[in-house]
Amino acid sequence: MTLNCTVLKEDLLEGLNSLQNITNKKGTLAILANVLIESSEEGLYITGTDLEVGMKTFVKAEVKNQGKLTLPSKKIFEIVRESGSKVISFEETENSWIIISAGLSTYNLAGIASDEFPEFPEYEEDNFLSFPGSIFLELIDKIIYSIANEQENIYSLTSVLFEKEKREGQSYLKMISSDGHRLSIMEKEVATDIENLTLNPVTLIPKKGIQEFKKFCENRELIEISFEKRQLVLRDGKTVMIIRLKQGEFPHYKAIVDAVQITNCINIKRVPFLESLKRINLFTEDIFHTIQFKIENDTMILSSNNVELGNAKDELTISYAGDPLILGFNCRYFIETLQVMECESVETYINSNNSPCLMKSPQDVGFMSIIMPMQL
Repeated sequence: MTLNCTVLKEDLLEGLNSLQNITNKKGTLAILANVLIESSEEGLYITGTDLEVGMKTFVKAEVKNQGKLTLPSKKIFEIVRESGSKVISFEETENSWIIISAGLSTYNLAGIASDEFPEFPEYEEDNFLSFPGSIFLELIDKIIYSIANEQENIYSLTSVLFEKEKREGQSYLKMISSDGHRLSIMEKEVATDIENLTLNPVTLIPKKGIQEFKKFCENRELIEISFEKRQLVLRDGKTVMIIRLKQGEFPHYKAIVDAVQITNCINIKRVPFLESLKRINLFTEDIFHTIQFKIENDTMILSSNNVELGNAKDELTISYAGDPLILGFNCRYFIETLQVMECESVETYINSNNSPCLMKSPQDVGFMSIIMPMQL
């Protein structure tokens, strides 16, 4: 049968907008740039996938004739977004073409037959647990900046490690990311009983999946979540998202944390430190953004040098009683870490001139960042 339906612009635009990041990825299969539109008696199911992340969402519609076909995701989204009409009608004609009517505007748009579109993955209905979306938003915001880029040779570093833990009768969810030069850890205490949350021995969520996970949680008070062996499933009342999990190992991050002795503390005001780093970064050189920290008594001197431009130096008052230190670090790593923290003062721990730097604060509960040093 051929599709014939009428839908409110506002509802359709919301559904199509949620799929744009998934369907606008450059890929080898032309069909993946399309969304699958299938009708039911109550409305339309719109599906998009890049074979790593898939989403199916429901949109209320008045369906006169049931059918299904695929349409170019970006183009149909643009048509609906720019439409001046509150109501939009679809009428399928021959060879997967469709007539779109929006007020006085009419469009003829070429689709592709639905039988070429990948099957939406099946999933178990019984394994879901409900959580506030805000929990995952905070977890993701604190670790997303230090996931490795897709070009990284150790492909597991292009993913986030997801863990659960029970301590002293309390349940915690944890996300860990690393690009090989820094490590970010964030955990949140949850009221939900996580006993039935089944994870793999190593549960890796790919970077693209984490980005879409974050978007899914925005503006959703509650979400349901289920982990299966090869996929993560998220859903609410009208939308299902499936993220394909990565297989592999992740660095033994606990050993890295344990290697930093929590004794030699440098206490620094976060905002002045961040502002100073931004100024010093103006004169860093090459992709490594190398700066020098010179720490002695209650003073930190930050400096950078650029052969072509010159150099910069900035001084901060800190609280420190240990031995003098001269350290080299990537300035950008500190900037990005401090930007996700919310504390007034950051506790910084460094054992020696060649050791990693661990940053945390009692105000940023559950968060920890470790940055590896650089040779000056």
